Amino acid sequence: MISQVDRASLPSDPQFGFVVLDDAERTVFEELLDFACKQGDWPAYRNYYIRRLDEFYQSRGLSRDQIIKTPLWKIAQQMSSELQVKLGDAEAPDYRDQLSDLIQGGFDSRRAFCEATGISEDMLSHVLAKRKDFGIETLSDALAKIGFTIHIVRFRDTE
Repeated sequence: MISQVDRASLPSDPQFGFVVLDDAERTVFEELLDFACKQGDWPAYRNYYIRRLDEFYQSRGLSRDQIIKTPLWKIAQQMSSELQVKLGDAEAPDYRDQLSDLIQGGFDSRRAFCEATGISEDMLSHVLAKRKDFGIETLSDALAKIGFTIHIVRFRDTE
C-alpha cells in the first residue's frame, strides 16, 4: 500500500489550469493538497475535503448547492478520484467514461446520441460495457458530427 502520494501527481486534469482562486481559496487548496499527499486512505481525504470546504464556504454565506458548484469543490473531487487510482482502489478513467459523461450531459438518451453520430446502439452498448472498442477513425468521425474531437495527452507518472 502507498503511504504517501507524490504532490506532483495531484491534480492533473488540464481543465483546472485556468481556474482563478482568491488567496483564501488558494490557501485551502494547499491544505487539501497537503492532506491528500499524506493519505494512504482516500475515504479519510474525502471526508476531510467535504468538511473543510463546507466550513470554508459556509463562512462565506454559500449554501451546500452553491458549494458543490465551486471550482475548488470540483478540484477536490478530482483529487479524490486521482488518489483512489494512485492507491489502487479504482481504475483510471478511459475514453468510455468521457463518452458516457458526454452522452448523459448532452443527449436525452443513448439513442439520441447514436442518431446524431451515426453509431449503432448495439456497438455503443458493447463499447460502454468494455466488450469492444471503437476504431479511432470511427470515433473521430462520430465525434466530429456533434462538434467534438479526440484529444491526445501525455501519460502521467504511474509509479
